[in-house]
Amino acid sequence: MSLLNQVEAALDTIRPYLEADGGNVSVEEITPENVVKLKLLGSCGSCPMSIMTLKAGIEQAIKKAVPEITAIEAINLTDIDDPNAVLPENLR
Repeated sequence: MSLLNQVEAALDTIRPYLEADGGNVSVEEITPENVVKLKLLGSCGSCPMSIMTLKAGIEQAIKKAVPEITAIEAINLTDIDDPNAVLPENLR
């Protein structure tokens, strides 16, 4: 199984939780140094808690399933103080 397929399989274990809040994630790139670059989609892309989602959920799932991965980076994290950030409960 390719590295990308392994990462996607790891993400599939947490996607239902992201989708429950109107979000998702896509793999944009895996660098030669085995750094996964992700794009947070939907409400995950505009949520001020996206850094927590990335670190506590996404990063842990990938590193547990694919130990070859050296780092996980989101290319579109929303700062917690961003006035344009949207919390999931505000999407309803």
